[in-house]
Amino acid sequence: MRHILSVLLENAPGALSRVVGLFSARGYNIETLTVAPTEDQTLSRITIMTDGSDDRIEQVTKHLNRLVDVVKVVNLTEADYVERELMLIKVRAVGKEREEVMRLTDIFRGHIVDVTDKIYTIELTGNQSKIQAFINALDRSAILETVRTGVSGIGRADRILKV
Repeated sequence: MRHILSVLLENAPGALSRVVGLFSARGYNIETLTVAPTEDQTLSRITIMTDGSDDRIEQVTKHLNRLVDVVKVVNLTEADYVERELMLIKVRAVGKEREEVMRLTDIFRGHIVDVTDKIYTIELTGNQSKIQAFINALDRSAILETVRTGVSGIGRADRILKV
């Protein structure tokens, strides 16, 4: 089962590597990982998407809470949340393909952020299923390169992860 963990931790050298090392040492896979400072510059927020049973995720959460740098851990998938991912995708766009790619980009509410005479670079944000649907809608041979940020998430309404 897919889980998204949101972790507040000290914004200090080595803090991220200790979190990643914990996953690695216990054989847990990280599907996506995003990290950035919060509004409090002493803290960073890591969003980790991983797979596993509820028991396994509970164990991971307990281990994370034992790390010195970790301030708080929340499993976003236990309640309502919003998730987004950013993708930049470079596609071949020549001749009739140009209009088709523009049409698809509009349908998925993406933005063409760079244009050459043969290539479009498109920015698309959304949940993972939206991004995958866009990729599936494109001609596979037209895709030249993709870059994805990984999932970021936040709890809905008054569910706040803060110290």
